[in-house]
Amino acid sequence: MTEQTDRTLVQEYTARRLRWLQTLPEHAQKGALANLRRGVGRAPGDMPELWGAFLADLPQPLESRTGAPSRGEWAVYLALTLYALHQQGHSLPADNMHRPGAAFGQAVRRLVKAGEQPQDSSILRRFNALATAANMRESAQHLRGIVQLLRAGDIPLDYVQLSADLYELQFASGAQRVRLRWGQDFYRTDSTKEETGNEKENEV
Repeated sequence: MTEQTDRTLVQEYTARRLRWLQTLPEHAQKGALANLRRGVGRAPGDMPELWGAFLADLPQPLESRTGAPSRGEWAVYLALTLYALHQQGHSLPADNMHRPGAAFGQAVRRLVKAGEQPQDSSILRRFNALATAANMRESAQHLRGIVQLLRAGDIPLDYVQLSADLYELQFASGAQRVRLRWGQDFYRTDSTKEETGNEKENEV
């Protein structure tokens, strides 16, 4: 029960921080996003200048009590720093790379080249490496490469859901659920992929 409650707290907090970033004045917003990008590949707490971005008003159940980053802190930190990386070169609010409902597996599937079979794609190897990563530092490295590809392809992602996935991924039972959900989303029919692409086109 605690795991599910804390998962919800992670989602709610990530959503609040994304709204905060998106409503900052332009100059402050650019500075905050640039700071967060510098945190990509680092561990939560490594860079004091980022503490406020992911620790301000963090729900107490998510706070570390051991001196090592908690599961919740890892999930929020990775979601926010990767969002900042994804958002680079895209303007807010018109071109927001956070898109509610844009599931991670579906977004990665959109990286498969036209005419290429998903099981033969190099992106699937990246995806599998992420799904079987041994720890959050390793997961962060694999995610960084995938998010850079998503950014280059103008493919949005639901970062609130990603934060929840990253939280669950740190539990044995949760990791099984996340991997299955990612796989299901990746292998859904092309019609789902096409609908997602059409939605983006209609919003522009």
